[in-house]
Amino acid sequence: MYPPEMVAPMKTDLTEAGFSELITEADVDTALAKEGTTLVVLNSVCGCAAGSMRPGVKLAVQHSKVPTNLTTAFAGVDREAVDRARKFMLPYPPSSPCVALFKDGRLAAMVERHHIEGRTAEMIADHLKMAFDEFC
Repeated sequence: MYPPEMVAPMKTDLTEAGFSELITEADVDTALAKEGTTLVVLNSVCGCAAGSMRPGVKLAVQHSKVPTNLTTAFAGVDREAVDRARKFMLPYPPSSPCVALFKDGRLAAMVERHHIEGRTAEMIADHLKMAFDEFC
């Protein structure tokens, strides 16, 4: 578990961009029960989250088509929400950071850590925008 004061700036990086925090299992269930599309970003302290994932996600949500609901949980902090969200992300193995797009509660697209590492924010944004165009 990471100290809350250490991850606070990394959490606010997305919440200030309009993402709602998922803290509990119920938060995840409520978010994924909503009609439309829901983006779930599992945030992390790693360098690839800071250097490319969070900036890429923030670029992607500036696109003309975006998910109806933007949500985030922090791996190593929001354990209950992360564990619950990962159950909806099966058959993909747990990874953080990662980004999942759900449509009407069903997994539609997944960006795993290995799709994030070594890629630029722009590459991640382009990947997400293609998913938004298809499912949003």
